[in-house]
Amino acid sequence: MAYNLKDVVEKESRFTSGHRMCAGCGAPPAIRNILRALKPEDKAVISCATGCLEVSSCIYPYTSWKNVSFIHTAFECASATLSGAEKTYNVLKKAGKVKKSTKFIAIGGDGGTLDIGLQSLSGAMERGHDITYVCYDNGAYMNTGTQRSSSTPHFADTTTSPAGKVSPGKRQKRKDLTEIMVKHNIPYVAQTALFGNLSDIYTKAEKAIYTEGPTFIAAFSPCPRGWGYPSDDLAEIERLAVMTCFWPLYEVENGVYKINFKPAKKLPVIEFIKTQKRFRHMLKPGNEWMIDELQADVDAKWNYLLMMEETTNKKEN
Repeated sequence: MAYNLKDVVEKESRFTSGHRMCAGCGAPPAIRNILRALKPEDKAVISCATGCLEVSSCIYPYTSWKNVSFIHTAFECASATLSGAEKTYNVLKKAGKVKKSTKFIAIGGDGGTLDIGLQSLSGAMERGHDITYVCYDNGAYMNTGTQRSSSTPHFADTTTSPAGKVSPGKRQKRKDLTEIMVKHNIPYVAQTALFGNLSDIYTKAEKAIYTEGPTFIAAFSPCPRGWGYPSDDLAEIERLAVMTCFWPLYEVENGVYKINFKPAKKLPVIEFIKTQKRFRHMLKPGNEWMIDELQADVDAKWNYLLMMEETTNKKEN
């Protein structure tokens, strides 16, 4: 579905300016434009796990959240908190005590989603709560010192997976939460990024929020401090992540895969990693094997998505 960009950006922003997120961070524009998909007449309850977004947007007595009911929860329980709120709303609505339509959105970083909050997220998805979970994925525990998470890419340098003579950086491959959510058999799962326009992220947010049942969005959220890039390079980082297929844009609706963007010329992953200090050790002579291994992982995931798109669409037809 096509949107008029002017109409989208003029919609009320429920995540306002004045927050304390770092310049060049991918999370604020991602969350702002996801929330713009809410209809003006709808109320929203936001359950936000501890993390960069929470600590930077809700410092008493100030808040960057507008016209929403905002709940700060611990790392591990954003999904559980929102599940309770959604269940209470349904009881009150059935009793005729609330009238207005209310949407329920949980937000967490990759640490509070892929790691600490995975159990409550999985439970909420399996139980079928009518909620949307948004993971802003910056690939580490950024607000506590750039410690590795299970979303940290293979070989990335972090404070707890330092690259040097002993270690090549993070030794493990990143956890693919998007695919884990697909295996929960929920109605809608999507992976998105800003990538220079709002069409992909806005369309997927609207679909997720207004699809009945549990839905999930993984939003690419570069971090200048943890990744090591100039703050004004955000758009280029996002572009290269998509053009190299390091971060494919795709959605899975009722089990049917759809790739939303296929580069006319898929760039090698080195074009993405050479923009960031967390990968600079991979560019040293003798470390070419790391680039080759990461490229093989990216190619395998891309080929898997192409295969799943073809297979599931054949079944659908």
